[in-house]
Amino acid sequence: MERENGSNYSYMGRDFSDLSINDASMAFSDCNSDRSGEFSTASSERRQLLIACASENSDELIRQLVSGLESCSTEEQKQAAMEIRLLAKNKPENRLRIAKAGAVKPLISLVSSADPQLQEYGVTAILNLSLCDENKEFIASSGAIRPLVRALRTGTSTTKENAACALLRLSQADENKIPIGRSGAIPLLVNLLETGASRGKKDASTALYSLCSVKENKIRAVKAGIIKPLVELMADLESSMVDKAAYVLSLLVSLTDAKAALVDEGGIPVLVEIIEVGSQRQKEIAVTILLQVCEDNVVYRTMVAREGAIPPLVALSQFGTIRAKKKAETVIELLRQPRSGNIAARTSEVSV
Repeated sequence: MERENGSNYSYMGRDFSDLSINDASMAFSDCNSDRSGEFSTASSERRQLLIACASENSDELIRQLVSGLESCSTEEQKQAAMEIRLLAKNKPENRLRIAKAGAVKPLISLVSSADPQLQEYGVTAILNLSLCDENKEFIASSGAIRPLVRALRTGTSTTKENAACALLRLSQADENKIPIGRSGAIPLLVNLLETGASRGKKDASTALYSLCSVKENKIRAVKAGIIKPLVELMADLESSMVDKAAYVLSLLVSLTDAKAALVDEGGIPVLVEIIEVGSQRQKEIAVTILLQVCEDNVVYRTMVAREGAIPPLVALSQFGTIRAKKKAETVIELLRQPRSGNIAARTSEVSV
């Protein structure tokens, strides 16, 4: 599997290290467990407390609940799925025990249910089980990916958000990134990024950041029209999505089609504004993207210069982080080069 990172390259013999993995992880809120509503009735709340406190008898309780997942009664299935979800959410040590007790395959069947509530409970339970690293491979190999993608297409808003989180967790195992991409998840995640509520946008961006470390998923994302919502999210400097959108874009901009789409969607003035008024981290991501846009295209350099990029770049080269300073200096060099000449010769000095 080809795994790429578009931000790691050298120009004219100068090495530019990748954006820090720690910085990126800080920008994304990982899906640690479901954030769905709990039980509604008083009797269910008492049951919830009993489950959360279960200890020595939890193995027997888990076996009973797994049996309930395969009941002929939809209501019994819902109750069992809710309680398994709760056990997996509140007690991390139960996640592997639930999977070993045989819950995964019947839960996957619920993910494909035509009943929206039952589907939601199944997706959410699978999400909570996927928080255990030892479960990821088994969940994927048991056939969960395609049902989760269907849930991402047809489910309630909560179902879609939790399906995106579950796919994120599965994608953290490198061997699952390509199967998830080939299952049709990318366009649906792009749609969630564009049209979802605040949590949906965050979950979609996090899943896309994980999946787009693979080149063929980058291509799928660009073809699905991801650049437009990314630029729109970056343009809203007051939102919590600027860093997330910029990190996803930093993975994609190594593609020629992504650069062209970025320019077409008005991304250059957005990047220049971020370099001028964004946070230190946002400025560093933006200048990383801008460097890749400018490195081998005179037309794009001209557009960047005409947007007034040089003054904020000069300021960044003086007062930015160490990495941002170096990248800003190189972009300034590019923008000050003659607009004509042997571009091919200069481009040959760039290795991606």
